[in-house]
Amino acid sequence: MYDYDLLVVGSANADLVIGVERRPAAGETVLGSDLAVHPGGKGANQAVAAARLGARTALLARVGDDAHGRLLLDSQREAGVDTVGVLVGGAPTGVALITVDPSGDNSIVVSPGANGRLTPEDVRAAGSLFQASRVVSAQLEIPLETVVEVVRRLAPGSRFVLNPSPPRPLPTEVLAACDPLIVNEHEARVIAGTALGDSPEDWARALLALGPRSVVVTLGEEGALVASAEGVARVPSVKVEAVDTTGAGDAFTAALAWRLGQSESLSGAAAYAARVGAAAVTRPGAQESFPTAEEVAFP
Repeated sequence: MYDYDLLVVGSANADLVIGVERRPAAGETVLGSDLAVHPGGKGANQAVAAARLGARTALLARVGDDAHGRLLLDSQREAGVDTVGVLVGGAPTGVALITVDPSGDNSIVVSPGANGRLTPEDVRAAGSLFQASRVVSAQLEIPLETVVEVVRRLAPGSRFVLNPSPPRPLPTEVLAACDPLIVNEHEARVIAGTALGDSPEDWARALLALGPRSVVVTLGEEGALVASAEGVARVPSVKVEAVDTTGAGDAFTAALAWRLGQSESLSGAAAYAARVGAAAVTRPGAQESFPTAEEVAFP
């Protein structure tokens, strides 16, 4: 019996958000809205998103001993995430500088801060969390060597989900553990490291050839594509009016990871995740935009 449906290992940032009419060009200054500060970071976002859906969730991360770190811990606890794995100190809390335009699209610059101090030693010290978790999810806003150690600490029978953002080439050991590897087009091209074909089906097949057990390609308004040894299938999008896309990919990944841990098929889990991601973009912010299970229940 697992104590947790999902263990998220990853980043925790304070999101500093400014609305702009348009993003500035090189050397240009534009005026924006008042600054808003929100709890964020891909790891923290995924943990909150999963907990909101009802998953028993734990977070392994590092924050600074500062106001931003306290904001993040409060947000996790309010959502019902177990923060026993959140380490404090070593560097200031990570910060993401985010601009959001009127269409809801965003641009993000991240200062990793304490996230860069989440070490393989921290992962080894949290071994009991890995033994207690059905699914483990990670991203690349923490050091790659830490993600490698996550793979080595997986409990027998647990499942590893990776969203390689920001993307970089991955070791064979990490690729072989992914079930699934979740990428958008840009991430697919960086990880494959070769000229990909024109279609998402081509990208997925090229990635599968690198060793992941399964692949999910997110396609924005066009939905998603799932691929494994059993074949390739499209998952339709859910049409909504986007307000802010910040955190939508994290909500998608969290929902997918949780449903896979509930023994749902890859395509079924992706369809559910598409509903969760669509709900998230209809509200401003990241964590505060994530829906509950009741809000995305099938009619």
